Amino acid sequence: MAKRAVYPGTFDPVHFGHLDLMYRACAIFDEVVVGVFDHGRPTKTLLFPVDERVNMIVESLDSLGNLQIMPYGGLTVDFAKSVSAQVIIRGLRVFSDFEFEFRMALANQRLAPEIEVVNLITREEHTFLSSTIIREIASFKGDVSSMVPPNVAVALETRFDGHEPGYFIESQSLRD
Repeated sequence: MAKRAVYPGTFDPVHFGHLDLMYRACAIFDEVVVGVFDHGRPTKTLLFPVDERVNMIVESLDSLGNLQIMPYGGLTVDFAKSVSAQVIIRGLRVFSDFEFEFRMALANQRLAPEIEVVNLITREEHTFLSSTIIREIASFKGDVSSMVPPNVAVALETRFDGHEPGYFIESQSLRD
């Protein structure tokens, strides 16, 4: 039986750290489904609609035969079950990520004990990256070209074009 993993996230926007985890997951698992979360939490405003986020990921990746990208809503464990995944992949950048991911893994284990959670440690060069930081830099017209693929940099520039610098600053940063 093929091992299928789900890598969930908002990917708003996708950055080089996300893409690195996707490539690495594809080397470990037979099939990887990137689940792009299709619902904004009340405390988190999304910059790009789900269809744009899906397209940005597709355009950012070289062809990977064992990777699918699809939107989803609701609980991640329910999405994982719907695509017959045995594993949920999450990334860890810094120590503070561990507590959040540990609690989330325990909750998911309670909801779906048959699904394992695998945390991949980010590569050192990506430890500072988060979509929140990238959105903030881009909103002030900063250069994010070393953090995101060219198509994402263009999408960010287009999104913020004509707006006052810093207009899209979130009131609360969440892990992304």
